[in-house]
Amino acid sequence: EKTLPLLKDALDFVSRMASKRGTVLFVGTKRAAGQAIAEEAARCGMPYVSHRWLGGMLTNFRTIRQSINRLKELEAMDSDGSFERLVKKEVLELTRERDRLEQSLGGIKDMNSLPDAMFVIDTGHEDIAVAEARKLGIPVVAVIDTNHNPEVVDYPIPGNDDAIRSVRLYAQLVADAILEGKASVPQIKGNREEFVELDAEGKPIDTADKPAAPRKKVARKVARKTAAKADSKPAEAPAEGKTAAKADSKPAEAPAEGETGAKADSKPAEVPAEGETAAAEAPAAKADNETEGKEKA
Repeated sequence: EKTLPLLKDALDFVSRMASKRGTVLFVGTKRAAGQAIAEEAARCGMPYVSHRWLGGMLTNFRTIRQSINRLKELEAMDSDGSFERLVKKEVLELTRERDRLEQSLGGIKDMNSLPDAMFVIDTGHEDIAVAEARKLGIPVVAVIDTNHNPEVVDYPIPGNDDAIRSVRLYAQLVADAILEGKASVPQIKGNREEFVELDAEGKPIDTADKPAAPRKKVARKVARKTAAKADSKPAEAPAEGKTAAKADSKPAEAPAEGETGAKADSKPAEVPAEGETAAAEAPAAKADNETEGKEKA
C-alpha cells in the first residue's frame, strides 16, 4: 500500500529530471547492489559508484576531478603505447594505480559536474553519500528498509534493500524511467543554446540554406559614414576662418580711399602753376607797354 505510490512518485521525479537533461548518480557499494547498480546505470548512460564511496566525492569534487584526470591520463598512456617504452616495474606500478582509480572512480569519470539527483540503495550503508548530498541540496531517491529513517531522503521507496533480486528490480525501474524521460526530449540538430525558429504548425524551420541578413553590415557602414561626417565637420572650421579673414580684410581697403583722398588733395598743388603763368604774363605786359610808349614818342 505504501510502496507503490511512493515508487511512482520517485519514478516520475527521475523521469522529469532526465527529460531536462539532468544527471542521476547511482550509488550502491555493498555486494548485493554493486553489480546491478553498475549494469543499470551504464544501460541508461548515468554515472555510478559501485565499489567504495570516497569521502568528499561530492563536497570536494575539485580534488576528485584531479584523480579522474590522472585516470584518463593513465588510460591514454596505455592506449598510445607509452607503457611499452617503460621498464616493467614502472609499468606494473602504473597499471596498479590505473586499476585502483578505475575501481573507485571509473563510474564517474565522465561526470563533469555535480549530479542533479542521486539514487541510493540502503541509506544506512551509504550514510556518507546521503549526508554529502543533503549538504549540497541534491535530491535523493533511495530504497529504504524498515530499519532506517525515511525522513533523511527526499523520495523514499519502502522496500527490501538486501536481496539481490529486489535491488536489481528497483535499479531496472529507475533506469527505465530515465530512458523514458530521455526519449521524451525532442531531438533537434544543433547546439542546445541555439534558438530554433518554428513555423505556424510548431515545426522547426531549417535556416541553414537561407542567406544571412546583411543588416549588421549595413549598420556598420552607416555608422562609419556618420562617424566620418562627424569627424569632417571640425575640418570646415578653417573655411570659416578664411571668411573671417575676408571680413577683416575690408579695412585694408582704407588705404585705397586714402590714396583717392591724396589725389583729391593734389589739386591745390596746381594753383602755384597758375601763379607762375600770371608771373610769366606780367613781364610780357610790361614789354608791350614800353613798346607802345616808344611809338607815341
